[in-house]
Amino acid sequence: MHDELPYDSTVRPEKYLTRKDGSIEIHQQIVIARETQRPIVLGKGGARIKAIGEASRKELAQLLDTKVHLFLHVKVDERWTEAKEIYEEIGLEWVK
Repeated sequence: MHDELPYDSTVRPEKYLTRKDGSIEIHQQIVIARETQRPIVLGKGGARIKAIGEASRKELAQLLDTKVHLFLHVKVDERWTEAKEIYEEIGLEWVK
């Protein structure tokens, strides 16, 4: 997917909480700039986003040393690159 969406997509954290059983629930938003990119991110029958979720869940579980419940949501926002708060959320400096 990196070849097809090189710079006009990002991932925003939505929610992060620890469940009673000690596992972690994470909700992330994949923000894309154009509606035409949605099928690229989702893949046929949702296969690509499922694969992204599975790989990410495994990596996060390993890093956090606990079970992770990961929920990914795709949002189209043509103006996300102009949003200062998004840059701050992902740890980048806002330069206008």
